[in-house]
Amino acid sequence: MDAQKNETPGRGGYRGEQENMGTKLTPVIAGFIPLLDSAVLVAAKEKGFAEREGIALQLIRETSWANIRDRLAVGHFDVAHMLAPMPIAASLNLTSLAVPMLAPMVLGLGGNAITVAIPVWRQMAGFGADPDGDPTSTGSALAKVLSKRRENGDSLLRFGVVHPFSGHAYELRYWLAAAGLDPDTDVEISVLPPQLMADALATGQLDGYCVGEPWNTAAVQAGTGRIATYKQAIWPDSPEKVLGVTRKWANAHPGTLSALMRAISDAADWCARPENLNELAKLLAGPNFLACSPGLCLPALGGDMRLGQNTRKSIPDFLTFSGGARAAPSPAQGVWFYSQMVRWGQAVSDPKADREAAAIFSPALYEEALGIGPDEGAQTIRLFDMGTV
Repeated sequence: MDAQKNETPGRGGYRGEQENMGTKLTPVIAGFIPLLDSAVLVAAKEKGFAEREGIALQLIRETSWANIRDRLAVGHFDVAHMLAPMPIAASLNLTSLAVPMLAPMVLGLGGNAITVAIPVWRQMAGFGADPDGDPTSTGSALAKVLSKRRENGDSLLRFGVVHPFSGHAYELRYWLAAAGLDPDTDVEISVLPPQLMADALATGQLDGYCVGEPWNTAAVQAGTGRIATYKQAIWPDSPEKVLGVTRKWANAHPGTLSALMRAISDAADWCARPENLNELAKLLAGPNFLACSPGLCLPALGGDMRLGQNTRKSIPDFLTFSGGARAAPSPAQGVWFYSQMVRWGQAVSDPKADREAAAIFSPALYEEALGIGPDEGAQTIRLFDMGTV
């Protein structure tokens, strides 16, 4: 959508066809889902970081991750706020409208939680579930709840995730499996858009779900749900959403992609500053973005979480935004996501696909755009039940 022949890097970043005065900005269309971790794209547009890099950023809200994937694949979007595993699934032809994609930048770390209906939580608490959300304790308690339900001949509990190829699905499955449960036989797992999760819990369509904020807090504030555990406890400092882009668009518009990543990195730094917390919450709550109250956004943004009606917990890194090296993807992250696809029967183990997953999460484009070196610790992955891998 931009004129590649006119792309020229400027000292402060991409200026495409204009200097600081700017007579023409390069349009970039980005799809997003109404979640808190769309914050860096919202701030890039609303706080002028994109325009400073010569980009006219247009944000289009979507209702489902399948729509995000499909509209990116057919060219309706140039880039997208995207589930971290989705570029891998698309590139390996594991999902519909599959096209080769890249994840050149991480948009946020953490931000998910696993919420259960109040009656389920009461049963878990009776079996000793940690009220502060320790995943080992809460998983063990849920396993005892499910065992009791089997003895009574009760139906399976139904959990919701936002997409089969999502961090949410893999975190939920990992948590269940670590407790000795089989996610494919001991529970039912359904797919639902994020913004419908709390309502589905309230009406009894779901017994629990894994979703990004603020849709866990929505159930807690409504008194219908209780946060059992959360992403930062399961896989600390792990990528949740990435900047998704097709290889074709990235190859055709390298200057624009570099400029956009610089703008998003600056926006992420702005989002991370505590003094901007209230303004960020108001921006995200606006009718064009999450269309909710700022009070629904504040807990996760500030790390002051209500896990339940009477349980508050300070989790400063529950959801984090940061530019610079922290926003660089890591090949190890891509490999882990692919390993979960293999583990749960979505893919067949293949060394070539393993290498492809690593390449999709290469930090090279991002590091070049920002002029930074590699983060030596980026290959480290820590999971709650097995330490560092």
